[in-house]
Amino acid sequence: MMTLYRSTRDPQAKTITASKAVLQGLSPDGGLYVPVTMPQIDFNLEDALAFSYQELAYRILKPFFSDYSQAELTDCINSAYGPNFTDPLVAPVNYQADNAYLELFHGPTIAFKDIALQLLPYLMTTAAKKNQLTNKIVILTATSGDTGKAAMEGFADVPNTEICVFYPKDGVSPIQEKQMLTQKGANTHVIGIKGNFDQAQTNVKEIFNNRDLAEQLATKGYQFSSANSINIGRLFPQVVYYFHAYLQLVKAGKLTLGAPVNFSVPTGNFGDILAGYYAKQLGLPIKKLICASNKNNVLTDFFNEGTYDKNRPFYVTTSPSMDILVSSNLERLLFYISGEDAAKTAQLMADLNKTGKYSLDENTKAKLADFVAGFADEASTEAEIARVYQASGYTLDPHTAVASAVAEQYKKAGGDSTPMVVVATASPYKFPQAVLRALGASEIDSGLDAVNQLQALIKVPLPKTVADLFTAKELHSLVVKPAEMEATVIDILE
Repeated sequence: MMTLYRSTRDPQAKTITASKAVLQGLSPDGGLYVPVTMPQIDFNLEDALAFSYQELAYRILKPFFSDYSQAELTDCINSAYGPNFTDPLVAPVNYQADNAYLELFHGPTIAFKDIALQLLPYLMTTAAKKNQLTNKIVILTATSGDTGKAAMEGFADVPNTEICVFYPKDGVSPIQEKQMLTQKGANTHVIGIKGNFDQAQTNVKEIFNNRDLAEQLATKGYQFSSANSINIGRLFPQVVYYFHAYLQLVKAGKLTLGAPVNFSVPTGNFGDILAGYYAKQLGLPIKKLICASNKNNVLTDFFNEGTYDKNRPFYVTTSPSMDILVSSNLERLLFYISGEDAAKTAQLMADLNKTGKYSLDENTKAKLADFVAGFADEASTEAEIARVYQASGYTLDPHTAVASAVAEQYKKAGGDSTPMVVVATASPYKFPQAVLRALGASEIDSGLDAVNQLQALIKVPLPKTVADLFTAKELHSLVVKPAEMEATVIDILE
C-alpha cells in the first residue's frame, strides 16, 4: 500500500509521495508533512530479534517510504550504516546502575543526528532521480549545535547539492563550533548569526515560505529543501533506534518480550521524542515517553499545563542543542491530538506566531497521556553527571544528563518500576568544559585543550572526529545578523 503525505495545515489534504516530501522538506503552506494514514509494519518483535540494524531499518522505513523500490531503499540504508559507525550495532545500549543508556553517538560527528543525517542524502538524491529533478538542491538548515555538522558531513560534495547552515554564534559549545568551521566540501557553507537558535530557525522557515524567492531561484536552477527534522527523511529514520533499543534489552535479559518500557529523551526541537511516539503507534510497547528539558522548559510547562508559551527568557545552557523555545516538530503531535484537524492545527500555529502562545482545551490536553515532562536546571545537570560517574565510572554529556536526571525525578515521584532507557544523544567529548566542571575540576582548560584534560580524567579513547580537530583548519568565518540571512543565501548562490 502506498503511503502518501499531507500537510498538517492543509484542510484540503492534498497529497504527495514520500520522495516528493523528502525533496520539499516543508509544505508550501508552512505546515509539516505527515502520513495520510499511519503505516503498518509487517513483522512482530519476536521476528525482529534476529534482524541486524540495517534489516530492522528497512522493515520499519519501507512503509514510510513506499514509493522507493526495495533495491533503492536497501541501497540507501546499506550506504548510510557501515564503517562510518564505530560500533557494529550502530546504536548500542550501555547498562549502568538502574538505567539503560541508548548510545546514539557512534557516528562520524558523535551525536545522535548522524543516524538520520547519514541516510538523508541517499534518500534525497534517490528522490531527485525518481522525480526527474534537474534543479540543484539547496539544503537550508538552522542548528542548535549538532544538526549542522551532521548534515554537512552527510551532504559534503554530494553532486547537485549546496548546503547552508546557520548557527547561533555564541550559543554552541567550542567543540561543536570547531566541528562546523572546519567542515570540508566545496558545497558547504557555515554562517554564524548574532542571535539565538529560535531566530535562526524562524528565519530559515521564512526563507522557505518566500514564494517569490523560490520562483526567482528556480529560474536559476535551484530548489530549497531541509535537513532539519521537519523533513520526513530526518524524522522517520529515528523511529528505528527505539525498536533497536527495545530488542537489545530483550536479548540481554533485561526485559521480557512484550513487556513495556519507558524512554527518557533530552528534547529541544521535539523530533527525537516524536520518533518515539511513532514507534509506539507502530506497536512498540512504550509505556511513557519522558520529555526532558533543560532550563528552557517551555515543553515541560506545555505537557503539565496545556499551554505553550514562548514569551519567556531564553537561556544559554551547557546543553545548547536543547536551548530552544519554539519546538517545530510539536506541530505534528498537535495535528494528531487535534483529531488530525488541519484547520485547528493551523490556528494554533497562527496563535503562536502572533501572540507567542496557545492553549489546549481539556479534551485535547487529555490526549497527551503518552508523555510525561520534567526539566533539569544547570545545577541538577551537573549533579547527575557527577552522580553517574561516581557510581559507575560512566560519563554523560550534559544533554544525556538532563534526560537521566529527569528519569530519576520521574522514578522517585511516581514509583514506576518499568525499565527505563535514557536516550544518550552525544559524546561527552563534545562538551568537555561542562563535563569537567561537573566532575569537580578546579581549573578547566579552554578550547580543544579541555578535550585532552577530560580524556586524561575519564580514560575513554578520543573519537577520531575529535582527535582530527587538533590539526583541522578553519574554513568558514561568515557571521551575519538574523535579518541578513536571506540576503546571505542569495549571495552564496549567486
